Amino acid sequence: MLFKIDENLHEEIARLLRRNGHNAISVYDQRMQGRTDEDVAAVCRREGRVIVTQDLDFANIVGFPPEEYAGIIVLRLHDQSRPSIFAAIQRLLPLLAAESLTGCLWTVDDVGMRIRPGGQP
Repeated sequence: MLFKIDENLHEEIARLLRRNGHNAISVYDQRMQGRTDEDVAAVCRREGRVIVTQDLDFANIVGFPPEEYAGIIVLRLHDQSRPSIFAAIQRLLPLLAAESLTGCLWTVDDVGMRIRPGGQP
């Protein structure tokens, strides 16, 4: 699976995904830090990459309709420390093989995850 790690997450997340067989790059890898959400989203659409972010703007299905993307993962964690974020991504790894992300918004919180298919009200 193809992933782009937003600039509000440590590049270690991309390394974790790569170690688990995914193609993951960060916004920093492409020197896109400081670019608008719309710019990052457009590149993700063009490259067919799932965006992984803590930016709640990407949870806005009007601004970023999930069905237009390879997938969107938004982390909504109370503890935003690196170990907490790393643990949340590790919890997702088995689901990446079992669930389709295409056209979906996955919202990950401290205790679980919600999947919203694209095109849903």
